Amino acid sequence: MTAAPNAPPQVFGNVDDAIRWLRTRGLRLSTARRLLLEALFAAPAPTSAARLARSLSLEESSVYRNLELLEHNGLVRHIHLGHSPGLYALTSDHELEYLYCDRCARVTAVSPDSLDPVREHIQSEFGYVPSFTHFALVGTCEECAVGQAPAHPHTHPAPRKSAH
Repeated sequence: MTAAPNAPPQVFGNVDDAIRWLRTRGLRLSTARRLLLEALFAAPAPTSAARLARSLSLEESSVYRNLELLEHNGLVRHIHLGHSPGLYALTSDHELEYLYCDRCARVTAVSPDSLDPVREHIQSEFGYVPSFTHFALVGTCEECAVGQAPAHPHTHPAPRKSAH
């Protein structure tokens, strides 16, 4: 498992800019690292190391090592949704936090400000300031709560706007 990132997020518009930046930091660009960056730039949603390894025909251990290096340098972050393995995505200039239904595996991406009331309540009640960027807030979605499975359980909807 990768450690929490030690560097601020580095956001790049394309793979070539990310590669140039890595080289300025003295990191060499292996074929595996280039393939991994290209796959992450092309991915529509966070993806697992195992899926990346299969799709790129790379050793899973090599994928994990490279993801850890990229995360350590601020290019990649990982999240955990329920009991699934960590999922990896490029960092972006806007963080997302996640809600995860433990019945149907629906994932809802939300802007951090929409969860501020929850964060404030936990802080005032327990003295902790939670973040849901690394571990999702787990619960039951509205459809499952009323006994209806959602039509598309594994979707990644656009962030909801805060009502505040």
